[in-house]
Amino acid sequence: MTKPPRGFKSRKARGATGRMKVERVKTARGRTNSSARWLNRQLNDPYVQEAKRRGFRSRAAFKLLDLDQKFHFLKSGARIIDLGAAPGGWSQVAAEQVNSLKGPGKVVAVDILEMEPLPGVDILLQDFMADEAPDIIKKALGGEADVVMSDMASPATGHTGTDHTRIMGLCETALDFAREVLAPGGVFLAKVLQGGTETELLNDLKRDFKTVRHFKPPSSRQDSAEMYVVGLSYRPRK
Repeated sequence: MTKPPRGFKSRKARGATGRMKVERVKTARGRTNSSARWLNRQLNDPYVQEAKRRGFRSRAAFKLLDLDQKFHFLKSGARIIDLGAAPGGWSQVAAEQVNSLKGPGKVVAVDILEMEPLPGVDILLQDFMADEAPDIIKKALGGEADVVMSDMASPATGHTGTDHTRIMGLCETALDFAREVLAPGGVFLAKVLQGGTETELLNDLKRDFKTVRHFKPPSSRQDSAEMYVVGLSYRPRK
């Protein structure tokens, strides 16, 4: 069972006993059993409920909060690039943590999907893999990045090997991009799936970062194979 987020105080979803009220979804015409199970999980996920209460665009916001609590990289005044940012949950958290609304911090959200505006976030409708992307994004950021972060995942196929290969490919491409835009001492983090080849990625990261870690946030669903790789203290190769 997914543990509730820290500071969880939502009352609307709780019954008289103080426990969360369980919503049950009936299979309706046109709704498959699998979609009914997904909807049931969403309705009864405390992170989904708390994200709505706090105005976060997605429950993924709590994953970034967990990562920052562990590694302390969202510092006031930092310059952040959020790759594959839509719908914007990570950018929301980053903007608050680095004080980009009124302070010196800067957050640039990059995606090929359109996003609704976010306070304190510059949104670029841009393919970060395009040749011109690093220069465009650094210009929007006002210099090199302190953090490049990615919660990207390709659409699931249901085939474990294919899904693993695709997400690892996204992570490796994000790392190549990070090498072009990160300032010395910067941080890279990205989502991967457990499956074996992440060891090769970690070895690659160790050539560029002083410290490299894997981490599965408490807010990640326990039945999910997702985890995050984190590279701290970027050392550009000569």
